[in-house]
Amino acid sequence: MRKHPARHAGAFRDLEASELFCSRCQVSRPVRQRLLLVLPDGELHEYRCSVCASSLGTRTVRAQPQAPVKIAL
Repeated sequence: MRKHPARHAGAFRDLEASELFCSRCQVSRPVRQRLLLVLPDGELHEYRCSVCASSLGTRTVRAQPQAPVKIAL
């Protein structure tokens, strides 16, 4: 029974993989994260196998919304 689902809603928002299954190696391997693109709303990162350098997936890191800057005259 879940009593407070809203409290844990963002618990896995910033999760980063340390190991993923590599289809070429046929086993779970440590991964390296590489920045692919800088987007207007965040960054696109790619996970690569640390042994054979196969691409294992991507992750988008969303930029934090910035508060508007007020200029006093």
